[in-house]
Amino acid sequence: MNRKAAALILAQVLTSASLPVQAGLDCDVRTGPNTAALVELYTSEGCSSCPPADQLLSRLRKSLGPSAQVVPLSLHVGYWDSLGWSDRFAQERFAQRQTWLVRTHGQRTVYTPQFFVAGAEPQPRRTSLADSVRRLNEKPATAAIRLRGALSVDGILTLDANATAQAGSDATALYLAIAENGLQSQVRAGENRGENLAHDHVVREWLGPFPLRDGATQVRREIRLPSDWRWERLELVAFVQNERTGAVLQAAACPGS
Repeated sequence: MNRKAAALILAQVLTSASLPVQAGLDCDVRTGPNTAALVELYTSEGCSSCPPADQLLSRLRKSLGPSAQVVPLSLHVGYWDSLGWSDRFAQERFAQRQTWLVRTHGQRTVYTPQFFVAGAEPQPRRTSLADSVRRLNEKPATAAIRLRGALSVDGILTLDANATAQAGSDATALYLAIAENGLQSQVRAGENRGENLAHDHVVREWLGPFPLRDGATQVRREIRLPSDWRWERLELVAFVQNERTGAVLQAAACPGS
């Protein structure tokens, strides 16, 4: 190899090394005319009946097909930690939210695994989870969301969200969440001792509520992400909820749902 060729190769290597590494998250989505279904699963690594529900949530988009508009979230609760295994994904606010949803609908029982679709618990004897999503997708939306996310190479996530609701949609608020896919835990105690659990759509960060004023709100946040999160596996979620009834009016996921 002559000196000219060697110099050219060296220049190419140096140029490539100076290029920024792709962060893996850069998206911009808008909701459509129909209602997307926010599906919340309240779960725990300390609950032996939760892994099948976790798997159901992971498969939900694929099982419903590309035409379904569904936004899944997995919210881990810590009230099973007393059995010997502390769920590292659990947040107290999720247990509080679960209790609020249950009581808002005049019920008393809080348990895991527990699903909510658009803020209401499907009745197993009347309709399946998939049917609940499809029926909701047929309804015209009463709110609209635009959600944008950009992640810099140094781990700064910029979130921009705009939400509007139709006149008469009082007591509404916007919520934002950052979720992560492809998580695993080797459980060493409690009801799932010895199990290797896999999780998707796990909520890592929760923001809100941001009240809608005169039917609209705009939120911008910059968040430094922990280095142990797999940035390429993150998804952003936004939804508008009635704070009195618990009903979720619209939801969006970025990358798209």
